[in-house]
Amino acid sequence: MPASDSLVEDLVVVGPEGALEAKLERPNDTPLATALICHPHPLHGGTMDNKVVYTLARSFLALGAAVLRFNFRGVGASAGSYAEGVGETEDAVSASAWLRERWPALPLYLGGFSFGAAVAVRSAPAIRPTGLVTVALPVERLAIELSFLKVPWLLIHGSDDELVSLDSLIDWLNDQAPGPELEVIPGADHFFHGKLTQLKNGVTRFFALPPAAVE
Repeated sequence: MPASDSLVEDLVVVGPEGALEAKLERPNDTPLATALICHPHPLHGGTMDNKVVYTLARSFLALGAAVLRFNFRGVGASAGSYAEGVGETEDAVSASAWLRERWPALPLYLGGFSFGAAVAVRSAPAIRPTGLVTVALPVERLAIELSFLKVPWLLIHGSDDELVSLDSLIDWLNDQAPGPELEVIPGADHFFHGKLTQLKNGVTRFFALPPAAVE
């Protein structure tokens, strides 16, 4: 969906520690769904304007969703300070509540990149998304029980990820029953340099399918 066919709104979401800087992008037509996207690690330059986060947002926009990106506490104009992933999980839950208050009848999808992918998984029990997409998921951050996640879940990973090895992800995935669906993008590193189109295509292809086809 071209940018000219969307509306962009800078806004503030009230989080547990105060204001969360956010950006809402939605289609000109009535949205069919909503989506919340979580950004990578705040202490390593991660923000809602990260290119992978932006690509995830554009993917859901192309599917007709209103998409909310936001800065975790202590990032940009968001109040508070880094909270080891625990506080950031609370931030995500607050942002999802904002979306549900605005569009209570629409399905809500949840996604994230790297640290944000771990936050998305950790916040999923409270958010109860219709679907989940995690990109370059750092599985070592997931010391939680995942049997609750009975929704369509797409894992996207680069074959050449230098920070989260594909082998460790596959080992973790083999222990999940049932597990998410894994899509490996050949030649992609952790930041998906030159591979963002493939990433977007993977998301739109997976979530464009009827629910019965992705269970």
